[in-house]
Amino acid sequence: MSDSKNFPVSKSEADWKKLLKPDEFHILREKGTELPFSGKYNNHFEKGVYKCKGCSAPLYRSENKFDSHCGWPSYDMAIPGAIEYIKDSSHGMQRIEIVCAQCGGHQGHVFNDGPTLTGKRYCVNSASIKFIEENKF
Repeated sequence: MSDSKNFPVSKSEADWKKLLKPDEFHILREKGTELPFSGKYNNHFEKGVYKCKGCSAPLYRSENKFDSHCGWPSYDMAIPGAIEYIKDSSHGMQRIEIVCAQCGGHQGHVFNDGPTLTGKRYCVNSASIKFIEENKF
């Protein structure tokens, strides 16, 4: 990633490539995105925690997940302090990128169009997270 911020979990590009599958590397380190409706967590609603695929930091709780019908896993909030917010004006749009506060791994974007009381929709790539069942964390 080209961001100049130093995150607590820092690895070389070569080390990230060893740790992550090619699609995970593309999303987490190169700010890519997966095709809508293709990610394994889009229609996943078990109880537990979703952690960063890069560093295992807890990012989202299952009780904050909802079906947004947008094609990507959506949450109405992140675990406090787990996410950093970066202005993103790429692709001719004004958006807020969300990255893991521990490793800087790209998660997706947050929008102000969520249907819950928070009014937020954290639109996340499945390849950037891993799920841990409630009784296993």
